[in-house]
Amino acid sequence: MTTTQPSPDRAETRDLLVRLRQMLPAMRPAEGRIAETVLADPSAAVGATIGELARTAGASQASVVRFCRSVGYEGYPQFRIDLARTTSRRAAEHERSGVAAGEITLTDDATDVVSKIAFHEARTIEETARMLDLDALERAVSAIADAHRVDVYGVGSSGLTAQDLAQKLARIGLVCVAPVDSHQQLQSAALLGPGSVALAVSHTGRTIEAHQVLTLARSRGATTVAVTNDPSSPLASIADVVLCTVVREAQFRSGALSSRIAQLAVVDFLFVRVAQRRYDETSAALKDTYDAVQQHRMAPGTT
Repeated sequence: MTTTQPSPDRAETRDLLVRLRQMLPAMRPAEGRIAETVLADPSAAVGATIGELARTAGASQASVVRFCRSVGYEGYPQFRIDLARTTSRRAAEHERSGVAAGEITLTDDATDVVSKIAFHEARTIEETARMLDLDALERAVSAIADAHRVDVYGVGSSGLTAQDLAQKLARIGLVCVAPVDSHQQLQSAALLGPGSVALAVSHTGRTIEAHQVLTLARSRGATTVAVTNDPSSPLASIADVVLCTVVREAQFRSGALSSRIAQLAVVDFLFVRVAQRRYDETSAALKDTYDAVQQHRMAPGTT
């Protein structure tokens, strides 16, 4: 599967620093050092000449030029202009929110921790929405809405996301399962075929179980969808459709914790669009399932 890099004229909707973090694992060593230098101090990079950036990153000026082109720019001037836009926009976001964007430290009190997590999780959703490939989303929605069966896979924290999507889709009448055991996942995938959908969730895109099950489902003719934070990952490479989250890990917010909010946002994007496509069936199914559980709810005023 080939992917295209976003063009500079989409800079306002596709955050440059987010793109660099996503592309970093697949970069050549010299380009990776340049990306890490920019990510470590974007404001300093904005003010640096091409020679200064090259020296700081331990790379050549030619490598800087290749780096700029690999991330979608004609050259260093265009890259630096977009970097300035990104850093200015982020500074405005920090000022507007009134929340420090730094890492959580051992000396932070409850107010600091709540504020920082709220800020980062809100940003995670915003950046995921901003960077999401809407054409890919619509392809996944069409496949799921028309499928005679949908299997959703994930392990660990990603397994919770898989369960959430399966529950939502099943409630509106789709045949959808999310096996928990890895052997059951493989058995389920082995029974898929054309007209079915297999969706795997993995933050890194390198979870062995997710890769195995999606590979098997694809060999059976199912449409395969990957939800991952790394568009260059092995899981993304075998999927027909890739939906990328945007998450940055921090010391006290591991991938398992920080990925959940972005994955659940993508799940909601998918579910609502599928529900729209199946509006009549969705409305009836939601009413029936709502009515079915009312006997298990306590009446208002019950103590």
